[in-house]
Amino acid sequence: MMRIGYSMWGFLGNGILDTPDGARSFRRPLIDALIASGHQVVFLQANRDLIEAGEDLRDSYRWDDGLPDLDVLMLEWRWRLRGRNDTPCGSAGHTCDLHRQRALLEHYTRSLGLATLIWDLDRQLDPRDTLRTRPNVAVADFALRQVPGVITLPCPVPDVLLDTADPLTLAAEDRPTSLIYVGNQYDRDLAFSRYFAPAAVRVSHEVAGKWANTRQWPHVTFTGRCAYSDVAAKHRQALATMLLMPPRYAAVGAMSSRLFEAVTAGCLPLAPAELALAGVFVPAELRVASAAEVLERVELLRRIQGSAQHADLIRACLTLYRANTHRTWRELLFRESEAGWQACWCGCCT
Repeated sequence: MMRIGYSMWGFLGNGILDTPDGARSFRRPLIDALIASGHQVVFLQANRDLIEAGEDLRDSYRWDDGLPDLDVLMLEWRWRLRGRNDTPCGSAGHTCDLHRQRALLEHYTRSLGLATLIWDLDRQLDPRDTLRTRPNVAVADFALRQVPGVITLPCPVPDVLLDTADPLTLAAEDRPTSLIYVGNQYDRDLAFSRYFAPAAVRVSHEVAGKWANTRQWPHVTFTGRCAYSDVAAKHRQALATMLLMPPRYAAVGAMSSRLFEAVTAGCLPLAPAELALAGVFVPAELRVASAAEVLERVELLRRIQGSAQHADLIRACLTLYRANTHRTWRELLFRESEAGWQACWCGCCT
């Protein structure tokens, strides 16, 4: 059993509408799995579920704004956001996630030499940061094509979603929307212009998320941010989605929760040609190199909708996810020994 300090600037529950937090779909199941394995988990950032969303989860989870005794520090990496977390504490619009992260690193990682995992979800940790060279620190992110010294830690998917996703049932569902994207605009304009926008002229579609600059696509239906609790329902109404990714993610095969959110709802993911190692994520039938191919695939899916062939494609995506990208945190970060569960990613505890 280990005492794990977990630093995250996000939510365990539904949270609030006006915030990016892609980890909501897997953060709570991950924490629950760690607790179920016998570990103690304490959250080290502000309780945003209570403060901002009004959801009190303190009967199930523990928060601590001090410096409790820990065996391991785990950080969902935070970076500088000008005018927000680099401003003086207490000033208008200030969030203290970065200040708190610095304090945690100084106390646990630098002063105590505690085993520290930096989970660089947004790949924002400076390649020159000296944290990377510390013997008690491991850096991990979603990328399958990694640089030396970084652990590939695929986006975890809640087991219950994979275990309850039945291809035949999902294929039989009514799906009035042909093409959907649920997610924010950040650095996706090139992929959107190449694949989604041209296809949207011809098929029923929806784009849900924060898209602030949309004037170049007047024909596209943007519906704005949706509540986290509505994401699954939107995917269950849609036949297919595009895996739109910023170039820095696509080039290294860094896949987010968007894939499993769609697949487990039966919404088939179309992978663009720019996505490195696309065969790890989707079968060949769902890879596209142009907007014309997007239309071809969507039209094919509409023709076979509800059929065994449709169910087979959903099954193929689920099988690939289980085989190539679904890893439990126990498999990747912990090993069982006679002494019990020990942190082993950096060797400093073994």
